[in-house]
Amino acid sequence: MATLFGIDYQTWWFLLIGAVFTGYIILDGFDLGAGAVHLFFNKEESRRIALNAIGPVWDGNEVWIVIGGGALFAGFPEVYASLLSAFYIPFMVFLMGIVFRAISIEFRSKEPMLWWRRMWDISYCCSSTLIAFLLGVILGNVTQGINLGPDHVFRGNFTEFLNPYAILTGITTVALLMMHGAIYLVMKTENRLYTKLTIIVKNATIFFVIMILLTSFYTLLYLPHMATAIRKHPELFVVPVMMVLAIANITRQITKRKYLFAFISSSVTISLLMVLVAMELYPNMLISTQGAANNLTVYNASSSQKTLGIMLTVAAIGVPLVVAYTTFVFLTFKGKVELDEMSY
Repeated sequence: MATLFGIDYQTWWFLLIGAVFTGYIILDGFDLGAGAVHLFFNKEESRRIALNAIGPVWDGNEVWIVIGGGALFAGFPEVYASLLSAFYIPFMVFLMGIVFRAISIEFRSKEPMLWWRRMWDISYCCSSTLIAFLLGVILGNVTQGINLGPDHVFRGNFTEFLNPYAILTGITTVALLMMHGAIYLVMKTENRLYTKLTIIVKNATIFFVIMILLTSFYTLLYLPHMATAIRKHPELFVVPVMMVLAIANITRQITKRKYLFAFISSSVTISLLMVLVAMELYPNMLISTQGAANNLTVYNASSSQKTLGIMLTVAAIGVPLVVAYTTFVFLTFKGKVELDEMSY
């Protein structure tokens, strides 16, 4: 089995895919969160400022999920096939949400009528919230396992996805991204909208803390396999401890109105949540509720060693370029939002 720095190619791809999807949730997450709180703004100017806060970056942030999907297909084609066929309806609804979010942002300011703008405001908020909820639902189902048969074909039906844990995870994801997005918006605004957003940030943070506590208790009580890695390797307990500290620092920085540090802590929280999930799943990628023999792992679902090696080289070149482009865009459009004739 081929290795790189003592780690096999399959594990490298597992880490790479996890990192890319984490980047997507951090970057597009604040766009989705900004959309989820959009209807809390009552004034036309406030809604335009909120839209223009994400205007230069939202479409570029979506690139990360395309990279993630491509990496999953390249590294673990059987996982890609089983996952997308099992979650066919949720993924189709997810894509429709992405479409409606995009056209809501682009179409809203094309006409001056009040009803037209309100219609797209509602569409923007609902589609953003729906995307965030579905991300959580999919993560919740992957975490607790899905009904995979011996041939790794999904044996269940759509209603199985809307189970209590998946719904709870979906709501928690919405709460997390609302907080994440509101913190980003408060960094980009000033005056009355800034004051209003400071209140929204506090409320969204309270909402998230409540939901993460409920989800954590449910996970510990009903999904004991999600603590197996920590029980076997107590040193890994540092990860949930760091996550708790990151969440605590969010509230601390919000109280001090140091929103950049709050945003960094929010991003760290998302990263550590993803690390916790990956840590407890590995080496599994899809857990079967019909028995461990039906699980898809990094070893029984990966591409050939040659394919993994070649694509790792491609990823080593491509991912840094995307990171550089993303960094350039954020540095170019840093600072407070100012409306002009080119604004949304």
